[in-house]
Amino acid sequence: MNAAPADQIRLLDLQSLDARLQQLAHKRRSLPEHAEIESLTKDLTQLRDLLVAAQTEESDCSREQTKAEQDVDQVRQRAARDQKRLDSGAVSSPKDLENLQREIASLAKRQGDLEDIVLEVMERRESAQERVAELTERVSSVQSKIDDATARRDASFQSFDGEAATVTKEREVVAGSVPADLLKLYDKLRQQQGGVGAARLYQRRCEGCRLELNITEVNEVKAASPDTVLRCENCRRILVRTSESGL
Repeated sequence: MNAAPADQIRLLDLQSLDARLQQLAHKRRSLPEHAEIESLTKDLTQLRDLLVAAQTEESDCSREQTKAEQDVDQVRQRAARDQKRLDSGAVSSPKDLENLQREIASLAKRQGDLEDIVLEVMERRESAQERVAELTERVSSVQSKIDDATARRDASFQSFDGEAATVTKEREVVAGSVPADLLKLYDKLRQQQGGVGAARLYQRRCEGCRLELNITEVNEVKAASPDTVLRCENCRRILVRTSESGL
């Protein structure tokens, strides 16, 4: 393939722009905020699961407390009715009187037992409420950290994307000035060779693979026409000659 020396040199400009686009894409992918957000999101998921469990426990305790308090109230009301009957003197039979007094005593014990249950449930509910409050605060704190990291990531995205857009426009201009067949070869090699399709020959060394040309290769380069598109014998990239090639 042949191409004017100026067109070949423009490949170096194109390569420089492509390298910058690669760098920007790598920086975008490698932002520390990515790992930070991922780690915090995992923490947030675990905390939310714990919060749901604590809220469920608090809700269960609330229902249990309501039921226990209703049981206490029922026993209290029944004991009050029995005490009223006893105080009214309506019960005259010694046996009935004894049974009524025994029932009042039994109800008093039952009420005491139920009130102990209410207190125990209240303690568990209070503990669950404290746990809910603690987890709610932790969820809020982690979410705030995620929001902050996301804002920093997005700001970096905006910066990288803005520069990438500018570089892309510059690339379009340079690529438009390169002959189609030469550009096609360059793009093909760039995809095959890790993003580098053209390299400068500098002091008899290919800057693509960093290997120095042997004497036979140097002589072949010297003998080649300036329009000849050379390829590095080692890495097969387009080898661009400049005034610094050392020939």
